[in-house]
Amino acid sequence: MKFFIDTANLADITEAQDMGVLDGVTTNPSLMAKEGITGADNIIEHYKKICNAVDGHVSAEVISTDFEGMVAEGEKLAALNPQIVVKLPMIADGVKACKYFSDKGIKTNVTLVFSAGQALLAAKAGATYVSPFIGRLDDISTDGLGLIADIRLIYDNYGYETEILAASIRHVMHIIDCAKIGADVMTGPLSAIKGLLKHPLTDSGLAKFLEDYKKGN
Repeated sequence: MKFFIDTANLADITEAQDMGVLDGVTTNPSLMAKEGITGADNIIEHYKKICNAVDGHVSAEVISTDFEGMVAEGEKLAALNPQIVVKLPMIADGVKACKYFSDKGIKTNVTLVFSAGQALLAAKAGATYVSPFIGRLDDISTDGLGLIADIRLIYDNYGYETEILAASIRHVMHIIDCAKIGADVMTGPLSAIKGLLKHPLTDSGLAKFLEDYKKGN
């Protein structure tokens, strides 16, 4: 399972990269704004910084909602760095743009996916990644993990190579459950990734080892 971090915060990205477990980054205009990064030129420069901070894929989101605008933005983003994955919304023109980029060998991530049917369309259009938002589904009392399982079954049935990128990850159990179901990638905050480290028996065991060591010195 690949680990992506969902942020525009360079310190968090660097910390996850230094842990040795990071495979990529996802971000969006909301996460950029959270870091005080606004305006097209500033966002472009920040994507460059993110690519320099991480070894893997970096999903960069278009803001256009029409095919021509998505193509223009996506081509500009893809030209920044080979690590860039063009992030497209799950709408009709987004699927059309996905097919356009796929045919040109440009990597894509179809985002804001909330149904198996949407994921099927993205795969047929050749998406590199599809991003079902499981946390947002959970927020409205819908089974986000069930959606991951449905997409996994459909993709396996027909041999689609599109990777399932479980997005809107909120906590450790989301990561574990997605791994059990067979999601190819998870993207979440640094807190969720670091949460995998925690177990009280690890802490108490280490404390005991250190205590016993000190007795002999």
